[in-house]
Amino acid sequence: MAETKELVLLNCWASPYGMRCRIALAEKRVEYEHKDENLMEKSPLLLQSNPVHKKIPVLVHGGKPVCESLVIVQYVDEAWPDRAPLLPADAYGRAQARFWADFVDKKIFECGTKLWMLKKEAQGAAKKEFTEGLKLLEGELGEKKYFGGDTFGFVDVALVPLMAWFRTFESFGSFIAETEAPKLVAWGKRCMERESVAMSLPDPGKVYEFVCFMRKMLGLG
Repeated sequence: MAETKELVLLNCWASPYGMRCRIALAEKRVEYEHKDENLMEKSPLLLQSNPVHKKIPVLVHGGKPVCESLVIVQYVDEAWPDRAPLLPADAYGRAQARFWADFVDKKIFECGTKLWMLKKEAQGAAKKEFTEGLKLLEGELGEKKYFGGDTFGFVDVALVPLMAWFRTFESFGSFIAETEAPKLVAWGKRCMERESVAMSLPDPGKVYEFVCFMRKMLGLG
């Protein structure tokens, strides 16, 4: 990996948003220090680096913080432009990639969070919206290898942490991802063959255990 000084990622190992940042940095082969945050007792560095939202992930580069995962991925792509480009070269392609990455945030990860944070009787609407979102993504993927075609890129980075969370979403939403979106699951398995993805995503079983612990902490049973 390339030598890079004073680059620190403030993160929580189970965060799909932090996984994006790790994948982007791995694709660029950039060295950095990973600091795992205790979200129940956030560090002074995190609170100082992200005083607005006080959330992970934050990438601190030369003492300057960059917040929000999709912003961080774009920053990484622009800061190290000489290798593994993540966004398309043309303006329209970049706009489309940003649109679908935003869709992933609002329709996939937000709905997925509702699936495990809501009680059983309130999960129906979130499950419907979540699975509909998966089908829309399948339509956008089509027969392509990756969302950008033959090249692993921005939308793939945004969505692939879903692979570490599918077990959790399936368990609390009472559905089978491969039944609802088989092409998307196959895409995820292709992505997992990439070193950058495999080394950045935790075991789905550990994520599920973490979520069960969080539910107990929140009094959700």
